[in-house]
Amino acid sequence: MKCLIIGSGPAGYTAAIYAARANMNPVLYEGLQPGGQLTVTTEVENFPGYPEGVDPYTLMDDLRRQAERFGTEVRTGVVTKVDFSVSPKLVWIDDAAEPIEADAVIIATGASAKWLGIKSENDYRGMGVSACATCDGFFYRGKVTAVVGGGDTACEEATYLAGLCSKVYMIVRKPYLRASEIMQQRVLNNPKIEVLFEHNTIQLTGEGRVQGADLVYKKDTPEEEMRHIDIDGFFLAIGHRPNSKVFSDYVALDEEGYIRTIPGTPRVLKKDSEEVLEGVFAAGDVADPHYRQAVVAAGTGCQAAIEADRYIKSL
Repeated sequence: MKCLIIGSGPAGYTAAIYAARANMNPVLYEGLQPGGQLTVTTEVENFPGYPEGVDPYTLMDDLRRQAERFGTEVRTGVVTKVDFSVSPKLVWIDDAAEPIEADAVIIATGASAKWLGIKSENDYRGMGVSACATCDGFFYRGKVTAVVGGGDTACEEATYLAGLCSKVYMIVRKPYLRASEIMQQRVLNNPKIEVLFEHNTIQLTGEGRVQGADLVYKKDTPEEEMRHIDIDGFFLAIGHRPNSKVFSDYVALDEEGYIRTIPGTPRVLKKDSEEVLEGVFAAGDVADPHYRQAVVAAGTGCQAAIEADRYIKSL
């Protein structure tokens, strides 16, 4: 086949739309989470073209139907192995005996938010629990929220929410913030943000949606103490895990596992090299440690398809 797209979030489907319109007859594999991590939120209000907001499943279904309209073949399956040392590229789906051959491969597998691992966090996912303040903070205007984490991302999320919410708790496991000095000062000098050092979240509470959190102060010490806070929203900011492991033998990754590309392009670099891995492109959150927004992912999906078309025509 000419073009194989791995992943079904905004990046993957946008790549499929452009690849199909360029007569590349793309095949897209949905992966473990059809629609991508956008589907764990409750409503999307910041994607262009939906002035009243849109349910994430509706948005992803619209993108899928648009891709299929132009000829994309959408398949169910997970990539379990690749060989990018040859051309065409070889990709195995669900541990199949025989690989798929593709002239160009677009990796759009996204990134997964890191979670605390408590049961109630999963119970309330999409009902007060979120891993993206920029995506969902708008729904908590004038309300009380909590952010878990002590790094730059957590400080950025807390500062952003403080511009919308009446109060923001920062729940920090350590007795200090790991963030850069300037981000620490923004948090500590903001009267709307209260930092709860040496606190761990035990469980979330509420009828139907998050209404509170049970915390423990100085866990497993003589000073251990239980505490409850009333909140309307609970935001995880302890990092994301890019879904790049299956490609790690061939593509360059940064120290957090994000796929490295030539800056400003979707062209992937070879492992342990600054050379381009010809025929392989990355789009969306799997290569974006900074923005993690659906509209940005869609834009890079477009770039990846255009670059893939140019590559295929050069063969």
